[in-house]
Amino acid sequence: MAAEQNGHDYGAFHISVGDADLNFRPVRIDDPVPTGRQILEAAGVRIPEEHLVFQILRDGELEELRQDETTDLRGGRVERFLIFPGAESFRIELDGHVLEWGACAISGRVLKTLAKVDPKTYGVWLEVRGAEDRPIGDTELVRLDGKGLERFFTGISQTTEGGA
Repeated sequence: MAAEQNGHDYGAFHISVGDADLNFRPVRIDDPVPTGRQILEAAGVRIPEEHLVFQILRDGELEELRQDETTDLRGGRVERFLIFPGAESFRIELDGHVLEWGACAISGRVLKTLAKVDPKTYGVWLEVRGAEDRPIGDTELVRLDGKGLERFFTGISQTTEGGA
């Protein structure tokens, strides 16, 4: 039992692989120090060269794992990875932190999850220089492939409770 909690049993390691919507599924991998390519292959990706893999670090930051780069799965927990189709990543700023994202669009709900805020009580806004900042709905997708860095911030949503 303890070995399973640590993310592995004899001869196998268990990782969690997610997509751009942060839907995760368990994946088994035999190598304790796999390459990005091995993670993609273990996740069933047919053409690894056409995908990006990001590791979710312990502090919640995302770090791209190149196909020939290794990561150590022996740290005592189930490591989490995000896999994106495509060959380029996009830089965003969220609550003052710069992140790399592997898709050309991102939803308000995913931004809230990445910011580690309660999606029911917090909203997310796109910073618009020289104009009013734009609220982003949970299911709304914001394109990231335009010029410049997209800046987002979160805050408590307006409430209508107690208002007259």
